[in-house]
Amino acid sequence: MRIQFHGAAQTVTGSQHLITVNDKNILLDCGLYQGKRAEARERNQSFAFDPKKVDVLILSHAHIDHSGNIPSLVKQGFSGEIICTHATRDLCANMLLDSGHIQEKDALFFNEKIRKAHEDPIEPLYTQEDAIEALNYFYPIPYHKSREILPDVELTFLDAGHMLGSTIVSLQIQDKDSNREIRLVFSGDIGRKNLPIIRDPQTVEHADILIMESTYGDRLHPPAPETDKELAEIVNRTHQRGGALVIPSFAVGRTQQIVYVFQQLVAEGRIPKLPIYVDSPLAVNVTEAFRSHPEVYDKEIQDYMYTYHDDDPFGFDQLHYTRSVEDSKQLNTKEEPFVVISASGMCEAGRILHHLRNRVGDPRNTVLIVGWQAPETLGRRLVDGQKTVRIFGEEHIVRAEVIQMGSLSGHADADELVGWVQAIGKKPRQTFLVHGEPDPANTLKKRLEDEVGLEEVFVPELYQAVRL
Repeated sequence: MRIQFHGAAQTVTGSQHLITVNDKNILLDCGLYQGKRAEARERNQSFAFDPKKVDVLILSHAHIDHSGNIPSLVKQGFSGEIICTHATRDLCANMLLDSGHIQEKDALFFNEKIRKAHEDPIEPLYTQEDAIEALNYFYPIPYHKSREILPDVELTFLDAGHMLGSTIVSLQIQDKDSNREIRLVFSGDIGRKNLPIIRDPQTVEHADILIMESTYGDRLHPPAPETDKELAEIVNRTHQRGGALVIPSFAVGRTQQIVYVFQQLVAEGRIPKLPIYVDSPLAVNVTEAFRSHPEVYDKEIQDYMYTYHDDDPFGFDQLHYTRSVEDSKQLNTKEEPFVVISASGMCEAGRILHHLRNRVGDPRNTVLIVGWQAPETLGRRLVDGQKTVRIFGEEHIVRAEVIQMGSLSGHADADELVGWVQAIGKKPRQTFLVHGEPDPANTLKKRLEDEVGLEEVFVPELYQAVRL
């Protein structure tokens, strides 16, 4: 049995891990690598394995850094099942088409604006049509229902508590080469307790081999229950200044959580009745998928819906979903205080760039960062406190208040990651830390060795192969 790490190795993007066992190949996730343009294009176009030889793909959840290169995989010959939860499949139906649209637009922009005269035009990484074709291979299964996905390989999904439909992957494998049973667990992205909407991450009874995320392996988040208090203070402070609150947010998961918290604050009278806009076509579509899966809501949101007789936790009088470009543009001329939630979450593309261009230079306004920001992104530059930032090729002085609020993070922090491993009944004999930059991963490695007593903890390099 062998594992090779084809993505999210010492970085937080492009999750792909290939398991070879009993002459079969199992791919865990097929995420899009996001980084500098040339490197990202090369990484996403060229798989270091043959997609035609992958027998099955197991998808932990729908976020693009885990699912976003599936259309390329299918385009290059993969024809097996893509196994995920029902909610993940429904989310991917929106997200992969949106990603295909972005790929087409990026190629068109490059060919018209950036390409030099002697260079050949580029093709989109994949198109919307490719994304639609990929959806034919999705095979959703429920949580906790074991299924044989290959001979001598049984899959069970547990709830990872990271986003709607997210999973911890548990594989019971009869390895014929070593003549032994192996329980391999892939954590996917582990969530936090007490997050809005979604259930808490589940614990694992047993793991022989553990592949585990380490995004926040060296830092702690504020307690999740303080989210509503902190958000109310930010809204009220910005409102008193007469400013706008601009929230760059991932369209899937984070936006719906923020909307739900706003709904509670409005219902309880803790913030003024100012207009709140969700300005992201993808977020609008994805919210419909959230509405379609109340079976995976946590008890808190179910109790809220019962208490307030509210069958739609993602809609209230002050909330407006904008679809058209015209409606989005009108927000740029608003003078009175308002809130706008817009993608992308790392401020790299989409309508959020227009809002930042128009609002970041005004000290009355607030930019609220609610998720992890990759290096070299505009979001990271804002978090790092850069005084000037480039948007659409122009320099803008940052005069708005910039706040990073970690309590809404969908990723477990260092203590929560350590606690999750401590709760495993039979501890892993080998652990591989992925989906984390080197410092967080190595900090978590030391804590797992010192505090949990794990003996073999590794931080694999990209393309490193390990025989088990």
